[in-house]
Amino acid sequence: MELLFSTSAPVSFFIAEGDREYADKLLQSFRPSEVVFQRQQQKKFKEYFGGKVYTYTLDEWIFDTAYTQEILLKHFQTHSLKGFGVEGMDQGLTAAGALIHYLRDTEHPHLQHITSIQRIDREDFLWMDRFTIRNLELISGHSEGNHTLLDVLNNTVSPMGARLLKRWIVFPLKELKRIQQRLDAVESLVLETDLRSELTQCIRQCGDIERLISKAPLRKINPREVLQLAKALKQVEQIKNLCQSSANPLLKQISTKLDPCANVAEKIFNQLSDDPPNAAGKGNVIREGVNPELDELRQIALHGKEYLAKLQATEAEKTGISSLKIGFNNVFGYYLEVTNSHKNKVPAEWMRKQTLANAERYITPELKEYEEKITGAEEKMQTLELRLYDELVTFLLDYVAAVQANGHLVAILDCLCCFAQNAIQFRYKKPEVHEGDSWEVKEARHPVIERHLPPGETYIHNDLLLDKNEQQIIILTGPNMSGKSALLRQTALITLMAHMGSFVPATEAKISLTDRIFTRVGASDNLSGGESTFMVEMNETASIINNITPRSLVILDEIGRGTSTYDGISIAWSIAEFLHNSPAMPRVLFATHYHELNELEERLPRVKNYHITNKEVGNKIIFLRKLARGGSTHSFGIHVARMAGMPPH
Repeated sequence: MELLFSTSAPVSFFIAEGDREYADKLLQSFRPSEVVFQRQQQKKFKEYFGGKVYTYTLDEWIFDTAYTQEILLKHFQTHSLKGFGVEGMDQGLTAAGALIHYLRDTEHPHLQHITSIQRIDREDFLWMDRFTIRNLELISGHSEGNHTLLDVLNNTVSPMGARLLKRWIVFPLKELKRIQQRLDAVESLVLETDLRSELTQCIRQCGDIERLISKAPLRKINPREVLQLAKALKQVEQIKNLCQSSANPLLKQISTKLDPCANVAEKIFNQLSDDPPNAAGKGNVIREGVNPELDELRQIALHGKEYLAKLQATEAEKTGISSLKIGFNNVFGYYLEVTNSHKNKVPAEWMRKQTLANAERYITPELKEYEEKITGAEEKMQTLELRLYDELVTFLLDYVAAVQANGHLVAILDCLCCFAQNAIQFRYKKPEVHEGDSWEVKEARHPVIERHLPPGETYIHNDLLLDKNEQQIIILTGPNMSGKSALLRQTALITLMAHMGSFVPATEAKISLTDRIFTRVGASDNLSGGESTFMVEMNETASIINNITPRSLVILDEIGRGTSTYDGISIAWSIAEFLHNSPAMPRVLFATHYHELNELEERLPRVKNYHITNKEVGNKIIFLRKLARGGSTHSFGIHVARMAGMPPH
């Protein structure tokens, strides 16, 4: 299956290829507005991915390899595509070429803002399947009003940063060196308060330069936006200097890559007026002094009365006609009016146009020339301003790629500053990501729940250890509403945040490098697909069982509850046994209502029982939300029913 996606940012052009599961994950991650594919694949697409995505189909010939290859080479004006690092991705390149064909075909003739093509390599990122992205509520909640990880972490100050953060959440890093680079940069920004504050200020003032420059090839960028682009480039220059002053290697590296395009900013400032309109045809776009002809036309249009008064005074003085007047009518335009008493002083070159009872009206070559100028001035001004503005936009086209690169680098800085701000504001700590086997956190909290607690309530933190020697699998029991699911999710979210390069909600965190996070949380029917809750549950669990690796983190919540108790216990038991005995030995958190699973601790050496504590006061139950060793023997279902308002009888 080959699929190619363009993100919400107008300049991102990604290429990926893989199996159906990977395509499904990309659909969940990018949430594209539209998916384009071969007409013959329509039935298969709906069968695989459902009908929730808007699709458009194309004829088979458009996906011809030779044709699509030619389209891409012509578009990027290269002899080969090796420079983009996409060689060997034949299916993906075919999809990419077909997409360019489709864009051109649907009235997008100007695609110069697509200046490069980037590969999304499955192996570069921590893998999360679509169930995990959905279950952890990373970028969208299960129901309206649900808060997501994106909601909590997104304190970016630019639209570019917000878009990139979303991408970082669904594509966390897997390479230790790159994770460490980000974490160290965030640490620098936490410590260097003034630097962070100044960077944030500059980034905020940049606006959305990615979107602005992408409008230039389409000729949809207005004068006000062009001026904003120049102001943003000035901020880029400031950002470059600020990053250069930091001791952090990543910030210094970003500094060397930033190109403020000084000549572009200078040209825009020199040519555009200080407060241009939002449409090129409204006048006052081009600054005075840029074009002599335009200045003269403006002088005529704006200072016409002054010119006429001056001409009247000059002619009166020259001829000695003190009562000379300049007037205008629709029949023959501007004229000089002379009373009969001064008729004899009229120069021979003046042409008489009209005789009145006590005066004569004349025109002169100079007056006629001025009239032609003044009547055509407005129109000429508009035409000339549009031409000069168009030339400026054409000039910008050579710098689209450079400005896009700046936009991406500024977005990275925005995300890093955002992480630093979050760390200070929410008391996050720098995690130690390592290649060992143990996953250990002290006083860990759920990043989303803690932000939305009722006033005055504090989140109950917990310590947790998972390792391959002693505690590979934790069986977690405890009543409903006690906080089991929150503990499971926070474990996954802390792992994810650390791999994004973010600090985490804990006082100490040693996070083992993870390549996959699997979750099976909660129950949901896929009725439109004809699948019961139990079938959905088994599909998701099968996906986990078949794809675990030695560096996987597996989060299981209430496996087997979609069927009868006896079958459910059997399935849950066998899954726990399988994960324990698997050569991969993934780290597993397994929450269950089946207290029978506590027996596994006696039979399997790396399984440990834990429960969420509670206390009974009279006939009331109080959930303490603290993790403790040992299994729970009571699920308090009756108490929870009473709390929900079930009538006592």
